[in-house]
Amino acid sequence: VVLNYFDMKQYYNLMILIVMTAIFVSICGCKNNHREELAIHPRTQSLYQEFHRPQFHFTPESKWMNDPNGLYYHKGKYHLFYQYFPDSIVWGPMHWGHAESNDLLHWKHLPIALFPDSLGYIFSGGAIVDKNNTSKLGTNDNPPIIATFTHHDIAGEKAKTNDFQKQSIAYSLDGGYEWIKYAGNPVIPNTQKIKDFRDPKVVWHEPSQKWILVLAAYDRVKFYASANLIDWEFLSDFGVEGDKRLWECPDLFPMKVEGTNEYKWVLIVSIQKNAPNDGTATSYFVGHFDGTVFKSEVENQEWLDWGTDNYAFVTWNNVPKDDGRILGIGWMSNWQYAQIVPTENWRSAMTLPRELTLVKSKSKYSLHGLPIREFQTLRGASTALNQLEIIGEKVLEGSFSASQVELDITVNLKKTTANSFGIKLQNELGENILIKFDKREGKMFVDRTNSRKHKFSEDFFKNIHSAPIAFEKEKMNIRLIIDAASVEIFINNGELSFTSIFFPSKEFSTISLFANNGTFNIINAEIHPLKSIWNKKEEEN
Repeated sequence: VVLNYFDMKQYYNLMILIVMTAIFVSICGCKNNHREELAIHPRTQSLYQEFHRPQFHFTPESKWMNDPNGLYYHKGKYHLFYQYFPDSIVWGPMHWGHAESNDLLHWKHLPIALFPDSLGYIFSGGAIVDKNNTSKLGTNDNPPIIATFTHHDIAGEKAKTNDFQKQSIAYSLDGGYEWIKYAGNPVIPNTQKIKDFRDPKVVWHEPSQKWILVLAAYDRVKFYASANLIDWEFLSDFGVEGDKRLWECPDLFPMKVEGTNEYKWVLIVSIQKNAPNDGTATSYFVGHFDGTVFKSEVENQEWLDWGTDNYAFVTWNNVPKDDGRILGIGWMSNWQYAQIVPTENWRSAMTLPRELTLVKSKSKYSLHGLPIREFQTLRGASTALNQLEIIGEKVLEGSFSASQVELDITVNLKKTTANSFGIKLQNELGENILIKFDKREGKMFVDRTNSRKHKFSEDFFKNIHSAPIAFEKEKMNIRLIIDAASVEIFINNGELSFTSIFFPSKEFSTISLFANNGTFNIINAEIHPLKSIWNKKEEEN
C-alpha cells in the first residue's frame, strides 16, 4: 500500500492525538476517589490481595455474599454455605454458595450448591446429617445430608400475596457436593400468609426423639416437629411482648453450663433494626425447651455481639462429640450499608469462627464468645510487653502490620487513673479508629467516624458506638483482632464481644495506646502478627 503525503500527515496527526489522549486520561483519571485509593495503596489487585480484602476472614472469591447457611461437619470437613448472588456485588436472586475447610480457617471454594428455581430464590436455612436415615432419602449405609431453606417467590412478593415464603428441603448423598431438591416441596407451606416467614434451622431433640425446626415469623419464632424431616407439625411460637422488630435467622440448641452438669437451651435470633448501636445485630435468649415450648428465663434478649457488624450468627451441626464445642459464625456487615461499602470485586466477609460457652453468674446465664483455638496457628513471631504505664499517647513499634495483627492486653484497673484510655489505629492521612474505655461512663466506645475522608454512607459514619463495661474488677483483658477492614474485640475472655468494619483510604500504619487525664497501667501485652489464609496455590484454584 502506497500512502501519499496527505495520507501520511493524517496518520501521524492521528497517532499524536491518540498518545496525547492516553496521557491526559492517565493523569486526570487518578483524580476520582477510587483511583486515588489505588495510587496510594501498595498492594497489587490480584485475587485475595485487593484493597480492603480480609486476609484471615472468609470472603467469596467474587460478587455478593450475606448470611451463613447450612453449617455442618461431615467426614473431617466443616461445610459453610452462604447467601450468594454470582452476577453482582449487590443483593440479587439468592443462591447458596459453598466452601469447605479442615480447620475452619483455610477454605476451599466449591461450586454453587443451590440455584433459584420455579418456586423462587433460595433464602437462608440450615443443614443436618440425617445419621439414621429418618427421611428415607438415603440409606442406612449412606445417610443423606438434609438442607432446610426458604423458597422466596419473587412473583408472589410483587403481587403482594403475603404467602410468598415457604420452607423446602434438598438432600445430598455424596456429603454435600451435589444436591437434589425434594419433589414434594414446600414441606412447610405458608398457610397463615405471613409476609416474613423464613430461615428454617433444625436440631435433634433427644428426649422426644424428633427433629425440631425453628423459623422466623416476623416478630417471633415458630417451632415445628418431625420424625422424618418431611412431614412437619406446628408446636408453638415464642416472642417478646411489645417487640415488633423483624426477627431473622434463628438457631436453637442445648448447652452445658460451664463447670457444671446443668444444661440450658439457647435461642439465637438476629434483629434487623434498632439494635443497641442501630441497624442489625445478633441476640440470644437462655431458657428451657421441653420439645414443644421454649420458655426464656429473661424477659428481653441479651446481645451476642454489641458491634454493628455481626449478623445472622448461626452454629455448626454435627460437631464431633469428642470435640464438644459449640461453634458458629456470623455475617460481618449491616443491612444499613452492606450494599454500598467501597469494595469492587466482592462484597462482605464472615466473622472469625467463634466458640460459644454458657456461663452462670449470680444474676443470669450469659453466652461468651471467643475465636476458635485453631486461630492461634496463624500467629507469627510475637512480641511481649510488660509493665507499661501510658501517659498521653505511645505508638507501638515492632515487626507487624497494623492492618493484620492481634493485640492481647491485660489492664491493671486499680492502678489506671485515667478517666479514659484505649487504642488508636491510624494512617498517614489522619484517618483513624478509636477504641476507648471510659471509667466515668462505664462504657467502651468504638469511633469510626473519622475512619475515611470520603464518606460513602451517612449511616456508617454518623454515630460513635458503645457497650456497657464493668470496671469494678482489679484487671481487665482486652483482645483485639485486626484485619484489613475489621476489628473484633473480646473483653474478659469473651464476656463481651464487639465487631466493627471500616474502610480507610489507605491501610492503617500505626497502633497507639493512649490515656486521658491520668495513666493507663498495663500489666502485660502481647502483639501477634497474623498470617494470611490465602496463598498462591489457592489463588490459582
